Amino acid sequence: MKKFLLTALFIGLLITLAACGGDDDNASTEAEDTANETAEQTEDTAVSGDTVNEINLISTNFSFGDEDAYTVKAGEEVTITHTNEEGHHGIAIDEFDVNIEGDGEATFIPEEPGEYEIYCNVFCGEGHDDMVVTLVVV
Repeated sequence: MKKFLLTALFIGLLITLAACGGDDDNASTEAEDTANETAEQTEDTAVSGDTVNEINLISTNFSFGDEDAYTVKAGEEVTITHTNEEGHHGIAIDEFDVNIEGDGEATFIPEEPGEYEIYCNVFCGEGHDDMVVTLVVV
């Protein structure tokens, strides 16, 4: 009985670790183009300090990219898109009922100014708790 439990635990651990890692050699050019567009938009936002209505988060293992914060206007519709580039991740913003597991998109209208946490909602391994960025509503 102990061997069975130990084997089951070991197999479960392997499956969990396999879900967080790996490299998809069949990545499409479209995904690369999306990543480049997102990087350009992020640079434009960071330089100008402007607000955005579209947020594109691309997840790699234990990172949402180089941005620490995204700024949006209160009362305006915001579309947030999440793409997994490496590993398996998701995003959530509790205050706006945003919950995307894997790739996907959500739309919401933030009414109250403030700072809100965007975090990975799919346990992805040792660096999971580091996958956090800030949504600033002005």
